[in-house]
Amino acid sequence: MRRLVALLLLALAAALGGCASTPPPGAAPAASLGQNPADPWEAFNRKVFAFNDALDEAIVKPVATAYTKVVPELVRKGVDNFFGNIGDVWSAFNQLLQGKVHHGLDMGMRVLTNTLFGLGGILDPATEFGLVRRSEDFGQTLGRWGMGPGPYVVLPLFGPRNVRDTVGLVGDRQFDAPAFVSDDAASYAVSALQLLNTRANLLSATRLLDQVALDRYSFVRDAYLQRRRDLVYDGAPPLESFDDDDPEADDKKPKK
Repeated sequence: MRRLVALLLLALAAALGGCASTPPPGAAPAASLGQNPADPWEAFNRKVFAFNDALDEAIVKPVATAYTKVVPELVRKGVDNFFGNIGDVWSAFNQLLQGKVHHGLDMGMRVLTNTLFGLGGILDPATEFGLVRRSEDFGQTLGRWGMGPGPYVVLPLFGPRNVRDTVGLVGDRQFDAPAFVSDDAASYAVSALQLLNTRANLLSATRLLDQVALDRYSFVRDAYLQRRRDLVYDGAPPLESFDDDDPEADDKKPKK
């Protein structure tokens, strides 16, 4: 099942990349539709965004809300720490792939500390010891290697991405918590708990989003694109060029 998901994501990324280079016949230019140049598939993306929103409102958000009310905070914190510790393993690997040896070793030490002294990652003594979490994913690694972001896309269930992060998601899924469970039923249970934990952590953020955003889609898109750009450049992206019509031009420049 995990291989099938990976193949489907990779096929979708390839298809989206093809669409980016060859617009469909008769397609209106982005400017005439009032689109963000980085979002040439806005019509499609908005439909998927609406589907994800409806699914969230009907099922995921109510369950996550009940989870925060029923499950004690101490237990929820332990679940969050456990998944975070597994994610730290992949982050350490990506730090090393990006040539950030010092941070990679720090993350490795963080995993070792929490695994040995934190009951397998349920507790987080590493943070108390000053080992800060520096999360990295394969999409960031691809960006560090010089791969451009590609157009923005909203994936069913997985939410906002760009083409680069969609490719990166294939790698991320191979080292996610459910990937370490061989039994399919148990893997689905771990995936469900991970989704529940993630959604519960975002409840306050979505409440704020509902209050401040006139257009939820545009707000989420712009926030995602800016955040991913900052992450690839470690918070110091190059200045944007307003003379270049290519929205990906800055992101393709060699990293310092």
